[in-house]
Amino acid sequence: MKNYFKFKVLPLLLYLVVKLIYFTNKKAFHHPVLKDGESFIFVAWHGDLLSQPINYFTNRPHGIVKTMISQSKDGEIIAKVYSLFGIDSIRGSSSKGATKALISTIREIKAGVDVALTPDGPRGPRHTVADGVIAIAQKSGARIIVLNSKPTSYWQFKSWDKFVLPKPFGRIDFYMSEPYNINDLEFDEARNFIKDKMMLNAIL
Repeated sequence: MKNYFKFKVLPLLLYLVVKLIYFTNKKAFHHPVLKDGESFIFVAWHGDLLSQPINYFTNRPHGIVKTMISQSKDGEIIAKVYSLFGIDSIRGSSSKGATKALISTIREIKAGVDVALTPDGPRGPRHTVADGVIAIAQKSGARIIVLNSKPTSYWQFKSWDKFVLPKPFGRIDFYMSEPYNINDLEFDEARNFIKDKMMLNAIL
C-alpha cells in the first residue's frame, strides 16, 4: 500500500499541484526562436526541475524530449511526474548506469530527439557541472540550451539542491538561452562556460 501511494498516487498529486501553481501565476517567457529539425541538449539545475516542462513545451509545443533520471526510488517518482507532462525518461546517472545512459542519450539525439539534463544531479554538489553533460554534447555535436525560471515568490526547501517550488498568485519569468556550441572547448573550459551561462538567471 505504501509503495502504491509513493509510486502511483504521489506522482499524480505532484503533477496536479504543479499544474495548479502554474495556472495561478502570471507567466513571462524569454525565449529565442529555435530551428525545427535540430536536436538540442537542454540543461537546468536540479533545484529548478519542476518549472522546466512548461518552459520547454511553450517554445517547442510539438517537441519530443527525453530526460536522464537516476535509477533511485526518488528518480522513479520524478520519472512518473515527468511522464504526465509528456516527457519520457532515460534511466541512469553519473553514479549508476552511467555508460548505458550516456550511449542511450547520444543515440536519442542522433535520432532527432531533444534531451534534458541536470548537470548537478542526482546528488550534487549544487550548481556544479558533471562530466557527462560535456561528454554528451561533444560526442553528439548537439548545441546546449540553458533553462531557468524565476518566481517572484517561492518556497525553497532545505535539500542539497535547495529545491524551489513557486507559490501561487505571483509571476514566473521563464528563461531559455540561445543555443551554445562547446565542441571546440577543453573539458574545464566547457565546464566553466556552461556554469557561467546557467548562473545568469539562477536562484541562489
